[in-house]
Amino acid sequence: MTVSVVFVHGIRTSATMWRAQQEYLATRGTSSVAVDLPGHGTRMDERFTLAEAMRTIDDAVRSADGTVLLVGHSMGGLLCTAYAGAEEPPPIAGLIGASCTALPRGAGLAAYRVLAGALNAMPDRGLWLSRRVLDITLPASTRDDFGAGGYAMAAQDEALRALSALDLLSAVPRITVPTWFVNGQFDQLRTHETLYRRLAPDAEFIVVPRTTHLVTAMRPQVFNAVLELALATLETAS
Repeated sequence: MTVSVVFVHGIRTSATMWRAQQEYLATRGTSSVAVDLPGHGTRMDERFTLAEAMRTIDDAVRSADGTVLLVGHSMGGLLCTAYAGAEEPPPIAGLIGASCTALPRGAGLAAYRVLAGALNAMPDRGLWLSRRVLDITLPASTRDDFGAGGYAMAAQDEALRALSALDLLSAVPRITVPTWFVNGQFDQLRTHETLYRRLAPDAEFIVVPRTTHLVTAMRPQVFNAVLELALATLETAS
């Protein structure tokens, strides 16, 4: 079975965050595409809407060669989870959701929006602080990838507000393809991991030790190993 990979980035960042993964896939001869969501990366001048974000994912999936392993991080993971659990099953063979076992609603979402607003109120919208955190937490090999496509600070609050419309409680149990949820040990979006385990009893849950929310960039070799596991599973499926 020929498998392609579609990557969907997290909030504020862009397709460039997946460079380490795409380089790895290129060495094994696996085709991949990393999209930019509206309001992010090459589409920074667009307004973020949930409908356009989901259309972007669907277009990438349907345009890919062969069958598709869909991979999303953080906001991208939430969107991919909702997409994979749509009432009409999409044409994907597998799902990896990284740093996204959360329900974007209530007090948690409100606190995140307050924090985002505080960053936006800082000089340069807090970019100096974001870069400082990345300098401390990420290895040199991936440190520049998160910001290479620019930081979508202006789209942040609108994107967070839009995520509250996702019905993940209904979507997660509808996912029928092999699924892997990957979290860093100290990931702030592990808030509903126990609930996800109940909603998706057949999914595999992988917790990466000594790792934060930025699991794909903080431990790229570990995440690439998860990619290899998923691809090997799908490629050998009858």
